[in-house]
Amino acid sequence: MRRYAKPIVVADDLGLLRGRTTGVVTLPRHLDWSGAADYDLDGPGRIVDLYRTVLIEATKPDDLHRFLDRTVLTRLWPSIWLSPELRRAWELRFPELRRTAPEASAA
Repeated sequence: MRRYAKPIVVADDLGLLRGRTTGVVTLPRHLDWSGAADYDLDGPGRIVDLYRTVLIEATKPDDLHRFLDRTVLTRLWPSIWLSPELRRAWELRFPELRRTAPEASAA
């Protein structure tokens, strides 16, 4: 029996990630159908929730370019829970994301 596999979408270029970094962002229904699609990026943890949702649910690179920011993604990358396949795809395209998490390098 074949399982449906959602395609993994990766940004075309990290420089194209120019999403908002403050204020309230409302994701379109194709990215967040939960009914709680408003993300207050100034609230603790909500920006991580938004980034995780967009990374997992993106259907085209433009979704990533529109809602993610390069600097924020790079900062949050080590702490965002993602499937191994999704993380691997991004790190293969952008090796600079593959850095060691700060707490791991201190050991």
